[in-house]
Amino acid sequence: MDTILVVNAGSSSLKFQIFEIAGVRLERRIRGQMDGIGTRPRLRATAVDATTLVDRSYEPDVVKDLPAAIAETRTWLQSLEGITLSAVGHRVVHGGPDYAQPILIDHDILDKLATFQELAPLHQPNNLAPIRLAMGINPDVPQIACFDTAFHRDHAVHTDCYALPWAFYEEGIRRYGFHGLSYEYIAERLAEVAPQIAQGRVIVAHLGSGASMCALRDGRSLETSMGFTALDGLPMSTRPGQMDPGVVLYLLDQKGMSAADVTDLLYRASGLKGLSGISGDMRDLLASDHPRAALAIDHFIHRCALSVGMLAGALGGLDAFVFTAGVGENAPAIRARIAERLTWLGAELDPDANERGAMLISTQASSVALYVLPTDEELMIARHTLALITAS
Repeated sequence: MDTILVVNAGSSSLKFQIFEIAGVRLERRIRGQMDGIGTRPRLRATAVDATTLVDRSYEPDVVKDLPAAIAETRTWLQSLEGITLSAVGHRVVHGGPDYAQPILIDHDILDKLATFQELAPLHQPNNLAPIRLAMGINPDVPQIACFDTAFHRDHAVHTDCYALPWAFYEEGIRRYGFHGLSYEYIAERLAEVAPQIAQGRVIVAHLGSGASMCALRDGRSLETSMGFTALDGLPMSTRPGQMDPGVVLYLLDQKGMSAADVTDLLYRASGLKGLSGISGDMRDLLASDHPRAALAIDHFIHRCALSVGMLAGALGGLDAFVFTAGVGENAPAIRARIAERLTWLGAELDPDANERGAMLISTQASSVALYVLPTDEELMIARHTLALITAS
């Protein structure tokens, strides 16, 4: 069985899926992950029929970091019989100014992508680690990088530049946007379930531990809430979202913090976690009766509402709003509160449909359609990988 392995590596987890190549189609066969890296490592994988293939826990010192997690996962994958690996597709968060399409990785490209690590320190080093390891172990297996920034690369220059001297834009200091693989999938999925709406003015809210919104017109990215790095836009699990850059200057000049201290603060100790003092997990905040948990949720809803206004302005109106990702797909209370802030645009929520997690959660009278569509970044990576290896 010829297959594509899709790898999505994070700081504390390694997600993977195996797709069988069936002519020009892809059929998902296995999905799994190694999570709790360094704390409570656990390798789990299931077949497409939900049969458990492996569920194995490890001591923290056995899987203490991402390379160890990759090694253990690789050992298990090698034990599978009848699987021939044709290519590996990787999610890479930042493609910088040079990479707007999926690409076959070589050592020069890998080194170039490593220069963007400071722009996505939570993601880029972990995205590149399995590529580097795989290239050393299996140099003959194509490694394909699929970029979260690529979907937004058709933006007009005036939307992506900052009001800085032009030389900075030419050097690559510009708005890139992220979660592009998710938005690309949702754009395709919406075209399947509501083709007329998909041709119109749509805002997609990717709400997870990382969160952003994207304005789509005719299925293409017109504007997005994130910018140069994945710190911008909506408040997230541990990242603050949009913030006056003067705050950073104040922290450096008046508080005496180093650049490394500020980086750690903004990427790991802010957002819902920092504001609540409890957790960056929306599930924990919704379950808590602590006033600061409520404050963090209120702040999140408020910033979401502001972002909708901005993106609706860019679109010149709104025909549909789509919730996706972990919070968007699984938190009806958050969907309801955001939908309440969309009534001025003509949105009307159907509470029963929302609680059921239906695909369409707006009423018949709503002039803005409200959808809940699960995202599938791994499938997009597999599709791009297949297209690239069959074209070469």
